[in-house]
Amino acid sequence: MSGLEHYERSTFHHDAKTRDVYRRGAGPAVIVIAEMPGITPKVIEFADRVVELGCTSVLPHLFGVPGAPLNAVNAMRSLGPACISNEFAVLAKGETSPAVSWCRALAADAHRRCGGPGVGVVGMCFTGNFALGMAADPSVIAPVLSQPSLPFAITPSQQRDVHASPRDLDAVVARFDQDPDLCVLGLRFTHDRTCPPQRFESLRRLLGDRFVAVEIDSSPGNPHGNSRLAHSVLTEHLVDEPGHPTRDALDQVLDLFRRRLLTPE
Repeated sequence: MSGLEHYERSTFHHDAKTRDVYRRGAGPAVIVIAEMPGITPKVIEFADRVVELGCTSVLPHLFGVPGAPLNAVNAMRSLGPACISNEFAVLAKGETSPAVSWCRALAADAHRRCGGPGVGVVGMCFTGNFALGMAADPSVIAPVLSQPSLPFAITPSQQRDVHASPRDLDAVVARFDQDPDLCVLGLRFTHDRTCPPQRFESLRRLLGDRFVAVEIDSSPGNPHGNSRLAHSVLTEHLVDEPGHPTRDALDQVLDLFRRRLLTPE
């Protein structure tokens, strides 16, 4: 059992696209956008923590088999079709993936359904940068980029790119004047080649002190034993022990949702 059996499945339609959406909980919504290969048991465990916090977890199904575990076979079955889909700009610079438009509409709908001051968003890996593009919409008030990995970091310019169009970036920056508490939280392991340090440097330059970076030591011989290949901060490589930096990162994400979504105005 993956845990997804506790979630209600429905569909959401926008811009000629209809996709399944899984929901659980009550209170303001948090859109949890899965990493490759899809909505794995570890992604569901994170979504369950959001529910325990007092929020509604909303999981869109963008790729893969919902509930299937992470393994090499499932990863390749999901990654191949996603890479050739025109919904995901895996190599393009200065662009927002077309799928972000659908996710923005889902966030606005979740805000109407669930109420509260707005919604949170967590993008992970392949969808990590989605939270940045979605923050252009006023309904998104707690965006989290966990190991954002698009575009694929092949060339130096791709390593620096933040996978958002100039128009969306301008919209996010304009929101800073309207919401003095709005920030963008980013998570990565220091030696993660799929989410290179140049990408966070670009986010710092573009967003200033509104970008809050959490970079977890994964250098050889690091004191916490993080693998040099560690990648998934909130799921597969989370060490759920007090005092571990990945647990601290998880707590920081949940605290952001608590403060922005649940604290009375």
